[in-house]
Amino acid sequence: MSIQQDFILRYRAGGHIRFQLPDELCQKNIARNLEAAIIRLDSVYRVSVYPRQGKLSIRYQEELCDFRTLTRQLSALLDELQKKGLLKPDAAVQARQSVISRLKNSLGNFSAGRWMRDKFKETRETVQAVGILAKLGKKKRPEILQNSEKTAIDFFNDVLILYLIKTHWHIITQHWIARPYRYRHEWLTVFYMMYLLLRSRRPRK
Repeated sequence: MSIQQDFILRYRAGGHIRFQLPDELCQKNIARNLEAAIIRLDSVYRVSVYPRQGKLSIRYQEELCDFRTLTRQLSALLDELQKKGLLKPDAAVQARQSVISRLKNSLGNFSAGRWMRDKFKETRETVQAVGILAKLGKKKRPEILQNSEKTAIDFFNDVLILYLIKTHWHIITQHWIARPYRYRHEWLTVFYMMYLLLRSRRPRK
């Protein structure tokens, strides 16, 4: 069976991809072989292998090589390394990793528990944010009595803005800010939405 089938694509962005490596490749000597081989590709300028996390990160020049071409090159390179025996783990290490893999499978319920804790944390943060907005709404009680519809719309707009910021925070900090011209349309959308928000909050005569 080809080793490429065990590679799992975890992240893909402009000029950056990240894979989850199979357990048999998570050895330091194999990691060094992978880094030395992949960095020789023309479009690749940075390769990082994290054996403990089982991750392979590749940064490349998308102008010189698109995603599909790069994956084809990686597949051919892995075949070549496998034929040379550079991806073959030590027998002792492989046996130890087999035991660890069985332990991971038996403890799979802990991953489900971790997922539940993360979801509970996100829900709690959302409830706290809604509580803060509710307190602000109480301070404006006279306005609520005068125009309850507008106050309700403002309240749900604030909830929507908090949700959008939380959802897109990673993209904003890692991509939009780093390359503002490339994501100029997204920035124009943000500015226009902020204009509409501020315009809706202006007191009417």
